[in-house]
Amino acid sequence: MKLKVKIQLSLMMFLEFFIWGGWFVTLGTFLGNNLNASGAEIGMAFSTQSWGAIIAPFIIGLIADRYFNAERILGVLHLAGAFLMYQMYGAEDFATFYPYILGYMILYMPTLALVNSISFKQMKDPAKEFSLVRVFGTIGWILAGLLISFVFFWDSPESREVGMLKNTFLMVAIASVVLGLFSFTLPKTPPGVAKGEKVKIADILGLDALRLLKDKNFLIFFISSIFICIPLAFYYQNANPFLSEIGVNNPTGKMTIGQASEVFFMLLLPYFFKKFGFKKTILAGMVAWTLRYMLFAYGNAGEFAFMLIIGIGLHGICYDFFFVSGQIYTDSKAGEKYKSAAQGLITLATYGIGMLIGFWVAGKITDTYLVAENLHDWKTIWTYPAIFALGVLVLFMVFFKNEKIEYKD
Repeated sequence: MKLKVKIQLSLMMFLEFFIWGGWFVTLGTFLGNNLNASGAEIGMAFSTQSWGAIIAPFIIGLIADRYFNAERILGVLHLAGAFLMYQMYGAEDFATFYPYILGYMILYMPTLALVNSISFKQMKDPAKEFSLVRVFGTIGWILAGLLISFVFFWDSPESREVGMLKNTFLMVAIASVVLGLFSFTLPKTPPGVAKGEKVKIADILGLDALRLLKDKNFLIFFISSIFICIPLAFYYQNANPFLSEIGVNNPTGKMTIGQASEVFFMLLLPYFFKKFGFKKTILAGMVAWTLRYMLFAYGNAGEFAFMLIIGIGLHGICYDFFFVSGQIYTDSKAGEKYKSAAQGLITLATYGIGMLIGFWVAGKITDTYLVAENLHDWKTIWTYPAIFALGVLVLFMVFFKNEKIEYKD
């Protein structure tokens, strides 16, 4: 891969995830503080990610893969997204805000697959080259959080009080315009499906991979993947509002520790996988989920602030050891014929169905333990995802039979 192309792809990834991290992390805090949204309404806003994940395969499978170059669709989606993001910046109540965020996520979620497609198309050896490009996406997410906390101070108590967090949407709208225009300069990535070739809905949704559920181990993994998204939704939806509410300084910047740990544990994963095997790796991830939420339940912004930092730092184990290991397991079980279908099915199950349930549950529980305006019983709220994660751990430990899975670099 030529240096120019590598730089182009790295900048594309940087902007793609700068855009996501630049507003999604602080969304719950903004909605609760500035639009007076309830926990259920905040859950609705976050669940637009799930609706986007459910609809995305249709946009990719029925349009992108058949008629247009991927880089052109990426450009159009981000330019349209910039307009919707600007409308979110100007919204003054949740009823006005919601249609814009729903439309935005329906446009944004397909871009995650598009940036991967554009990257893979230019690589001779994706197994070695992709991670070196993708890591710039994580850097983009981290930089967005650092800018919000340590440069613009939009998440400080004083700034939140006067509504400065809405500037995150303006920042992201500008970045979306930049990526939208830049996308048209990316290497050409023509449609992947030949003209006249029929594309079945079953192929798009990965339904051909349903036959894998006949395998008891895969069925247990599949069910566990859906259920573990409930505690994951609690983190995405509640972590920033929780840290802000209890008085942690620079909460958005400190949450970037989670993304840094993702990079670290991603590098550690091959060793852990080979040393301890798939089942123990997954179980380590589940233990981390439970431990993280207990740390959140009993930590505070004072002498026990270190517990919160450790809880954020566990994000790498929570995510990589379960979800990345799960992708490897799915790939090994599917066989050559059903690899894409199986990954599509797992994505639909987790980011679609699982997170949809998770955001709804998180919203309901958060509302239940609202003790005063903008004041929650966080100890009780965080106990719920800890129990959910522990329940999934027991389910997986008891019913999943150990089997040898090779980690392919």
